[in-house]
Formats: sequence, structure tokens, C-alpha cells
Amino acid sequence: MGNRGSLIVISGFSGVGKGTVVKRLVSDYGYELSISATTRSPRTGEEHGREYFFMDKSEFENLIDYGGFIEWTQYVENYYGTPRKFVEESLNQGKNIILEIEVMGAMKIKEQYPDALLIFISAPSIDSLRDRLRGRGTEAEDVILKRLKKATEESADMDKYDYIVINDDLEECIQTVNSVIVGYACRTSNNQAYIKEMRDDLKGIW
Repeated sequence: MGNRGSLIVISGFSGVGKGTVVKRLVSDYGYELSISATTRSPRTGEEHGREYFFMDKSEFENLIDYGGFIEWTQYVENYYGTPRKFVEESLNQGKNIILEIEVMGAMKIKEQYPDALLIFISAPSIDSLRDRLRGRGTEAEDVILKRLKKATEESADMDKYDYIVINDDLEECIQTVNSVIVGYACRTSNNQAYIKEMRDDLKGIW
């Protein structure tokens, strides 16, 4: 992969458990997590600078004007965005960085970073997805319906991702996603610098 790190984009329907998967990938396998900025209120147990950079609307909009986000979007009446500086610095340091973002943001990332790996995490069925949203107990029924409507829209772009992983069994899902990332890093297109070095060294022998 050369000296530059890999950019891994993970998306999924709301309530599918992608946040848990991403946290385990970071803790178990040492990936770097890009922290998104948002204008939504923190949920119980969330901290500024850990789960998200929590901002007010005017602060977020100022950063948009200054080009401070690789991508940003409005989702269920709140802003979400990926800070440009953090991502670029991490990649230049050779770190493999995960972006946990929604579908429209993922498409914008792919435009700017064609070599990014896009993984979509889904539920076994819509019924199980609905049950998971209700089981969180953090949102009213009307918000849950908005999230399901959003899932309908997001499903139209599922085929634009490189891989789809079903989160039926959490441990299996985490292992599968890691295997996908490791396999992607081994592609010849991601190892051109290594291939050139090997060829040059072999030529030097003779």
C-alpha cells in the first residue's frame, strides 16, 4: 500500500449496529477512526471528541464555508460531516482510517478518493431492522419511521458499495469486515510501489 494509509468507508441502515462493529474494529484490530462532526444532541454516554465533535448549527455552517469537510449532509434535521484535516493527516501517516458515514456522504468520498473501500452493513431483514430501532429506546416512533423511510432511499445505492456484510451475528460480522479490509489491501492495484521495488531489486541481481 506504500506509505499512505487506506481509506475505509462503512455505511449501513440506522440501527443495524454499524457503530458497534466500527468500535470493535478499532479496539480489536487497531484501525484509526475518523470522528465525524454533527449538530445532533449527544446520546447518553457519548462524549465530545470521542463519538462525535458536537457543534451548533452556526459553527458547522462556518466550517462548510471554509471547505473544512470532505463531505457533509443533512440527515433527519441534523448536519453530519467528515473533517478534512483529520483524514488527510491520518492517511499521510500511513494509518488505515475508517469513516462511518451515511450513503450520500460515501458517494462523495468515492468521488474524491477513488481507491477508498466502501462496505455496507445491513440487517438480515427489514423486520429485524425495525425491531432493532425500537429496541434502542432512544427515539420516538415518528423518528423511527423517518429512519425507515431513509433506509428505503439508501437501499437504492447499496449496489454502489464494494462489499455488503450482513450483521446477523456480531462476532462473525466483525471478522468478515476485517477480512474484507485485509483482502482489499492485498490487491495488486494497492501495491504498485511494492511491485516496482521487487522488480527493480530482481533486476539488480543480474
